[in-house]
Amino acid sequence: MKHYPAEFKADAVALYRSRPGATIKSVAADLGVNTETLRNWIRAADGRRPAPTRHSRPPRKPAVPAFRRSWPQPGRGSASWRKSATFSARRPDISQGRRAGEPLPVR
Repeated sequence: MKHYPAEFKADAVALYRSRPGATIKSVAADLGVNTETLRNWIRAADGRRPAPTRHSRPPRKPAVPAFRRSWPQPGRGSASWRKSATFSARRPDISQGRRAGEPLPVR
């Protein structure tokens, strides 16, 4: 994104206003700027829209809903979710009480 000096913007608006039959498109092409850029400068000069300033709005904070804050999160002291995940991921031990080489019980 190009940043133009305020003097250049004011001169561009004055040039557009000094040519009664000129279009924004033709003046923008003469100056080598985008049509919408020149249109925004003209609107700002007319007072129809305030001139944009850098960092005019405070930076946004991501909103975290209250219900998400109450969920257990890793590293926050709630290990119960870890235990349940480990338990459900384990395979049942089919060799319980069986010695190596013995056949599996038939059910």
